Amino acid sequence: MNTPAPTSAPAASDSSPSKLKQGITGPLLYLFILGDVLGAGIYALMGTLSAEVGGARWAPLLLALLLALLTAGSYAELVTKYPKAGGAAIFAERAFRQPVISFLVGFSMLAAGVTSAAGLSLAFAGDYLGTFVDLPAVPTAIVFLALVACLNARGISESLKGNVIMTVIEVSGLVVVIAVVAMMLGGGGGDVSRIGEFPADANPAIATLGAAIIAYYSFVGFETSANIAEEVRDPSRVYPRALFASLITAGVVYVLVGLASSIALPASELSDSTGPLLAVVSASGAGIPEWVFSLIALVAVANGALLTMIMASRVTFGMAEQGLLPRALGAVLLRRKTPWAAILVTTAVAMGLTLIGDIGTLAETVVLLLLFVFISTNVAVLVLRRDRVEHEHFRVWTAVPVLGVASCVLLLTQQSGQVWLFGGILLAAGAVLFIVARLRSKAPAAR
Repeated sequence: MNTPAPTSAPAASDSSPSKLKQGITGPLLYLFILGDVLGAGIYALMGTLSAEVGGARWAPLLLALLLALLTAGSYAELVTKYPKAGGAAIFAERAFRQPVISFLVGFSMLAAGVTSAAGLSLAFAGDYLGTFVDLPAVPTAIVFLALVACLNARGISESLKGNVIMTVIEVSGLVVVIAVVAMMLGGGGGDVSRIGEFPADANPAIATLGAAIIAYYSFVGFETSANIAEEVRDPSRVYPRALFASLITAGVVYVLVGLASSIALPASELSDSTGPLLAVVSASGAGIPEWVFSLIALVAVANGALLTMIMASRVTFGMAEQGLLPRALGAVLLRRKTPWAAILVTTAVAMGLTLIGDIGTLAETVVLLLLFVFISTNVAVLVLRRDRVEHEHFRVWTAVPVLGVASCVLLLTQQSGQVWLFGGILLAAGAVLFIVARLRSKAPAAR
């Protein structure tokens, strides 16, 4: 990937002053992305990976990292070129000049965000919380989302400072998994041979590719950072470094956790677990109380939900600023400088989604929706090469977005019919909203 390249002709819309506060530094951005990527995926889905690839859980995680880095390269170029809130929807608007495409890309981000938040809230209210108290899942998830909205509305700096603490905690949980299994192995326990075992009836290549769609969910989250670019100080220099460093950090940790879980437990014992990493820690015999690790997992899930809802509200704000959604959704708190109307609406939708769908279906639907967004972003990089801006920005090798599109199409072929149906329903709802919005916008002009 290339170093920042200077360009010449200014893009008018990039010179307008921002209504949002530029309070995100490089370290905060790195921890924002890392905290979003190292979320509930790895804490909840390791058992599902076990069912797909047996003991070779590290393989789909490594493949998913490589595929994610391709699209991350495209984001690095476009975010540093157009550092405005709205992310992929803004890129699509500039590249394709078709309001319907911009709207559907932005709506896919919104749908993925609120769907992911709904799934995370249900995960928060599930087995890990059950270690402490037995509460009904859906009401607990709704209350949890309300608390997340309050922190989101308080301010981006406050939210990201909270993210720093929660990221450190959730990373420590994964380090604990790696460390206790290393001690287990040093004491003569575990079985290293399991790391290369696939299910008896599985083709290793096909099984790894099929499991990569699940593993990919553990890496999604990096794209949310594009929606807070307007609040980053010196994004052209800071953003690429923070993006690639956080993804590589997450990838290394994930692969080590995958290896550790395989050494500690056979796939047959892990595949049915709803708290797979808790099962690994317990199997190690390290003597760590279950409530300690459950608390760490809850923090990881809560952090993922917070960062996801920050993204969803900023996408809504950016689309409202561009006229793709009602202007009222661009309302900002005068003192806090946070998009309160967007936060309110996206939280309400996420609360509604907790009433339908299980966590697994929600997770796969998130990936399906984001793959369409990633295809749009990778294509936009190539289309916008002819557009010039006056500031320096990151430039990715041309082959990277091409391979990024191919990787997304490959992953789309691995989705089930049920997930395609659920995703199609959400996109159809978005199309209806777009048509209604266009008709309303034309009515005053006609009068």
